[in-house]
Amino acid sequence: MGDLKHISQHVYDKILSLQYMLDLSSSELPLQKTKKLGQELFVLGRLLEEFERCVELQKQQLKHLKDVEKIFQMNLKSIQQMKDNIPPHIPRKKGPASGIKAVMNHNQAADVQTDQAENVKTSRNFVKEMEYVTMPQFESIPQYMKGRVTYDQLNVAVDSLNTAVTAKYKILSQSMKTLNNHSRKLQQRFKNQETKDTKGWYFVVEDDIREFTQMKVDKRFQGILNMLRHCQRLRELRGGGFVRYVFL
Repeated sequence: MGDLKHISQHVYDKILSLQYMLDLSSSELPLQKTKKLGQELFVLGRLLEEFERCVELQKQQLKHLKDVEKIFQMNLKSIQQMKDNIPPHIPRKKGPASGIKAVMNHNQAADVQTDQAENVKTSRNFVKEMEYVTMPQFESIPQYMKGRVTYDQLNVAVDSLNTAVTAKYKILSQSMKTLNNHSRKLQQRFKNQETKDTKGWYFVVEDDIREFTQMKVDKRFQGILNMLRHCQRLRELRGGGFVRYVFL
């Protein structure tokens, strides 16, 4: 753009110089003046050609920038659309476990430290969660087994099962003294459901799903369990009047 301005100013100066010469053309000009006028016209013609080339180059650059802007806007729109339509089963990045804001008063900080101290034992207990079903695995499920259940709905069920197993083993990992009456009854029930075959495995029963999730335990739920068994996410273990859904 600087070169274009420089050429434009130079052409303007040349035109002004020629204008002065033409103003004097009413009188006879010496041969030397006439020759100089011809030279100035020749230089002016060359400058105009260069000026046109610069203008054309600037047009091409402007077109290229507009194309780049158009591509950028399309990519930005595509990224925003993906951001607004993230499937619910895809894990999100979690913030700090304490959830403490940057600005908090002294009493809030003390309360959080107390909660962290009480949960040290719980955090040390690893709970195996069920992995999400991948799209290739979902597509391998026979259609008669899938019915109308979608890929997202299947992985939402996985989330619910993980919620139930995490809540169950959190209660099991706590001391009886720290639990309220309801949680104590649950803990005892969990222990009664354990057998030698469940040792080393994490499992839930239908009552756990009702207790800790909003999922309905109905025929649709049974169909989802069949799909998860097909995808090798769990297996059934029966005995003592219970059907245990063991996480693999």
